[in-house]
Amino acid sequence: QLQLVESGGGLVQAGGSLRLSCAASGRTFSGYAMGWFRQAPGKEREFVAGVTWTAGTTFYVDSVKGRFTISRDYTKNTVYLQMNSLKPEDTAVYYCAADDRGYFSRGEYNYWGQGTQVTVSS
Repeated sequence: QLQLVESGGGLVQAGGSLRLSCAASGRTFSGYAMGWFRQAPGKEREFVAGVTWTAGTTFYVDSVKGRFTISRDYTKNTVYLQMNSLKPEDTAVYYCAADDRGYFSRGEYNYWGQGTQVTVSS
């Protein structure tokens, strides 16, 4: 069974940066993609960024393009989310997710981490 553990969340002022990490353990991840989602208070969870595991192709929600960068370290079984120029509206719990069934293009991931809080103050 694959376990995902996020780290790197915290409190930052608007315009600042944070780097989230998600380490996969339990077995070597050899699936299709890993990604990041977020859920703000009172809102539904939304997709933020994803990366295909083999090719490293990245994709983002429009609201974070140019500010966030997703990357993966194949050898460490880890995915990262570098978040720059943070805005108060980026405040949310950020979740790491993995897909080993091939449904990531539909937003369907079958492994999830516990989440890490990101708070951006104005």
